[in-house]
Amino acid sequence: MNATGTRRTAEQVRALAPDEASRRAGDGLAAPGPWSGAGGRDGVVWGQCAGSGRTPYRTVVDTAGPAYACTCPSRRSPCKHALGLLLLWAAGDPAVPDGAEPPDWADRRRAPRTAAAPADPEAARRRAERRAARVTAGAEELERRLADLVRGGLAAAGRQGYGLWEETAARMVDAQAPGLAARVRELGAIPGSGPGWPVRLLEECALAHLLDRAWLAADRLPDGLAATVRTRVGLPSVAAGPAVRDRWLVLSRTDTGDGRLTTRRIWLYGTAGGRTALVLSFGAAGRAPALVLPVGALLDGELTPHAGSGQLRADPGELVPAPGPAAPPPGGPVGAALDAYGRALREDPWLDSWPVTLARVVPARAEYGWQLADADGHEALPLTAPDRPTLWRLLALSGGAPVTVFGECGPGGFTPLTAWSPEAPGEPVPLT
Repeated sequence: MNATGTRRTAEQVRALAPDEASRRAGDGLAAPGPWSGAGGRDGVVWGQCAGSGRTPYRTVVDTAGPAYACTCPSRRSPCKHALGLLLLWAAGDPAVPDGAEPPDWADRRRAPRTAAAPADPEAARRRAERRAARVTAGAEELERRLADLVRGGLAAAGRQGYGLWEETAARMVDAQAPGLAARVRELGAIPGSGPGWPVRLLEECALAHLLDRAWLAADRLPDGLAATVRTRVGLPSVAAGPAVRDRWLVLSRTDTGDGRLTTRRIWLYGTAGGRTALVLSFGAAGRAPALVLPVGALLDGELTPHAGSGQLRADPGELVPAPGPAAPPPGGPVGAALDAYGRALREDPWLDSWPVTLARVVPARAEYGWQLADADGHEALPLTAPDRPTLWRLLALSGGAPVTVFGECGPGGFTPLTAWSPEAPGEPVPLT
């Protein structure tokens, strides 16, 4: 049992697997044979699993997170041992007795803790001031670079190549402004992006200029907008509270990576309060992010929102499975989605996308590509070049009939992430 007395089902445990191979391997270990010294108590499940070596692997799962620890060399999280142990626990197998006394290596209450050094507010203030001064110097340098570009004409950007932009981006990194560095790299890539690049370059230059000027005038901005500007230039986004408790429906889960870091984006919807929140989890050096929430799961718990106007990011507290139907969130027509995106841009002009749910829309082929059209045919929203598996899943689910689709609305159109059919509103279909 976990801390709230709720036991996960086998399907919920399998949904935690980072990939199909781990899921199959976990099923293979969901038997008492390889396990010894297993048990569960106060939201912690533990056990030793025999492997190919002489020493069994020690596996511990904190079911409230869930969070996992295992002495095996696997870089996947959860590993096959954690999945197998959880499947045994979910089945109520006597090999994992409840109420057992945990060994020292599995008892989180006995785990050694390193005392945190007392905070030095004055030292923290000086560090923040030094970084702010470096970011300001970087923003001023980028302003000069943009002014030179406009003065010399956008056509010159196509002849200068990417090297000059990369040099500017490196200086933004030195200025501890990674958000500005990312925008500079985007500017450098635009001249090679195909027909119409001068228009796109001018648009991105305007957004970079707006962010520069906002940072240089941040002390005169409203608190919410100032927090958004700090996040956009690359300063850490922090949870500002207060915590929001609700029954959260997991709308979607997508992973993106650059070879060094994997970012997992999980969208949640508060079924009581109507709030949509984004939870981020990261995995470095090829490791999968630790947080695994299955799409369609209904969870009870708290999220703590981050600071900033229009910000939807939040940090999760303890989230546990909640009973009840997992119906899709209330959606609206295409026009309402565009209105919501427009209001969000007013709060955060540098916004890349905004979560919306479209109700009663039909995927259809248009002259310029695929789109989602209102069932009454009044309005339509283009899809952002979905890959074939995403498109085929959406078309197969719809079959020409209206469906409910959750996704992200951005300047390039709509990116579908999850869909529901009218015949099975409690069964979400992940599209990515």
